[in-house]
Amino acid sequence: MAEYEYAGGELQLFSKATVWKAYWKSFVVPHLTGDVLEIGAGIGANANALADAEFRSWTCLEPDARLAAAIPPGPRRNVVVGTSESIDEDSLFDTILYPDVLEHIEDDRGELARSAALLRNGGSLIVLAPAHPALYTEFDRAISHCRRYSRGMLRAVIPEGLTAQSLVSLDSVGLLASWGNRLLLRSAAPTPRQIAFWDGVLVRCSRALDPLFQHSVGRSLLGVWRST
Repeated sequence: MAEYEYAGGELQLFSKATVWKAYWKSFVVPHLTGDVLEIGAGIGANANALADAEFRSWTCLEPDARLAAAIPPGPRRNVVVGTSESIDEDSLFDTILYPDVLEHIEDDRGELARSAALLRNGGSLIVLAPAHPALYTEFDRAISHCRRYSRGMLRAVIPEGLTAQSLVSLDSVGLLASWGNRLLLRSAAPTPRQIAFWDGVLVRCSRALDPLFQHSVGRSLLGVWRST
């Protein structure tokens, strides 16, 4: 595999978004079990946030060797430099997780087909991805996002043989901020102060309001599909 270097520089910045991670974690934890494969583990921020969940092993798969080297040791944690193509087809997992990763992969349909083949029967595929194609900005381009997803777009790339368990929208209040950036600020990257305000204020408001909207609107989509 050719050496890969991630173009974005936002991982450290978003690693401090602890309220947001705790929010989407609450939807993911019920589906985490057994042997977990995290695709695009970055610097290990999500693995750390989910380290107290119930699982047997956690494989952090990261194609950028520089980022993989920064992943700290953790309970039952294994770090592998590579992509889903690097995983031996005989290695099976109970949970495969894409936390804000699928949007970086040009062939998302082929990527998920490879992952589905690595799921044990009854295993879960979990995708967290940015929503609303119309919100695609210079920031998305700067960090190599190929796309943002509508619900229909995400459903369309899920392989046959996987059954939908849930598909929810998260962060309705953050969605307003994203529209503001798209229409007014046109910022290529958020500042630490903006991230702190979004995480500490807007996400907290979203946690209260999202259920009132029945999780039908939000800045992100989170879907869970099960292998049958």
